[in-house]
Amino acid sequence: MEIRVNPNRMELLKLRRRLEIARRGHKLLKDKFDELMKAFLRLISENRRLRAEIEAELQLSYGSLAIARAEGGSLVLDEALSVPVRKAKVEVSTRSVMSVDVPKIDLVDAGEVGGYGLATVPAVLDEGLLQLSKLLPRLIEMAEREKAIELLAAEIERTRRRVNALEYVLIPSLSDTVRFVTMKLDENERANRVRLMKIKSMVEESM
Repeated sequence: MEIRVNPNRMELLKLRRRLEIARRGHKLLKDKFDELMKAFLRLISENRRLRAEIEAELQLSYGSLAIARAEGGSLVLDEALSVPVRKAKVEVSTRSVMSVDVPKIDLVDAGEVGGYGLATVPAVLDEGLLQLSKLLPRLIEMAEREKAIELLAAEIERTRRRVNALEYVLIPSLSDTVRFVTMKLDENERANRVRLMKIKSMVEESM
C-alpha cells in the first residue's frame, strides 16, 4: 500500500498522528480478537459437553420408541404419532457477547405430551415421549449456543481481517512513509545548510 504525500513538516505531523491512531486501533482490535476467541472456545467446550449429554439421552428415548414399535407394530405407532398435538411456545430476544448480539431463546410453554389413544399403544411409548419432552429445553439451549457460536465465528473472522490489515498493510505503509518524509526533510535541511554556507562564503569573499 503506497501513500503519496508531499514531504513537508505538516504532512509528517499528520502521518505520525495517523500512525499513532492505527497502532492504538490495532491494540484495541487485537485485545477484542483475543477476548472473542476466549468466549468462542468456552462456548464450543460447553456446547460439546451439552451435545454429548443430549445424544446419550436421545439414545435412551430412541430405545424406548423402538421397543414401542416392536410391541405395538409400526402401523399403530405411526397412526398414534401421525398428527402432532403438542405445541411449544418460545420467546426470542438477544444478549450481547463481546458486543455481538446473539439470540436468547426462552421456553415459555412446552405443551403436554399425548394426543393419542392409550388403549392401542404400548405404555413404553409414553416413557419414550416423556424422555424426549424433558430434552426440549436442552435442545433449545443447544440451538441458542450453536447460533451464538456461528455469530461469534463470523465476528472473529471480521476482526481478524481488520487486525491483519492494520498489522501487515496500513501500519508498515505509514511507518515507511514517515521514514521517507523524515529522510527527505533531513536531505532538504542539509541542502539548505550547504546553500547557506556557500552564500555566506561568497558574501565574505566579495567583501
